[in-house]
Amino acid sequence: NRRKESYINSCNPAFIEWGRRVGNERFYEYLSKLGILGKTGIDLPGEASTIIHKIENVGEVELATMSFGQSFQITPVIMLRAAAAIVNGGKLVTPHFAVKAAGADGETVQEFCYETVTDAITEETSNTMKDILRQVVEDGGGKNAYIEGLSIGGKTATSQKLPRGSGKYIASFVGFSSVENPRVIAMCLIDEPQGVYYGGTIAAPVIRELFENILPYLEIYPN
Repeated sequence: NRRKESYINSCNPAFIEWGRRVGNERFYEYLSKLGILGKTGIDLPGEASTIIHKIENVGEVELATMSFGQSFQITPVIMLRAAAAIVNGGKLVTPHFAVKAAGADGETVQEFCYETVTDAITEETSNTMKDILRQVVEDGGGKNAYIEGLSIGGKTATSQKLPRGSGKYIASFVGFSSVENPRVIAMCLIDEPQGVYYGGTIAAPVIRELFENILPYLEIYPN
């Protein structure tokens, strides 16, 4: 339908209309549910928070630009965690590096546990989004991440940098596999690309190359 086609082809006017229908309060409610308004709790020092308008300062213009992903700043790990929740059934995980602590003899002293929130979005919505994101790669702006015989979903992004009109952009692509049972997610960000600056053109091929190397390690092979 038209809504799917708008998403698959990154139609900003459609995102603006959806943002208008959702409204400020629900828009911020779902930003919060997806972890975008807070830190992830990753086990690294100095994690930064999201820089975003206070809800009381959000007018029609601010809501419109935020609805297609501009006029606020988030870290890559916050973005990646939110994207993972969208495709994993709505589980907002705590990203981490450390798994356990061991003594000098190699024996485990402590195993680390990390919080997972389970209701960022519904499983039904997650399944719908996985199908749409699969179509982005198969038929839409993310086709440069497509690998014959493999199940890959993803989304392109091309963001203007301030001041607007400066000609500076951030191109990006988030990809995951497999669509049916996501096991790996990756993101490529290209800051101020020269020449072509669309995420689907220059960032998606990087994810394809990553998956060509990563997926065999997970024993995922083309059908």
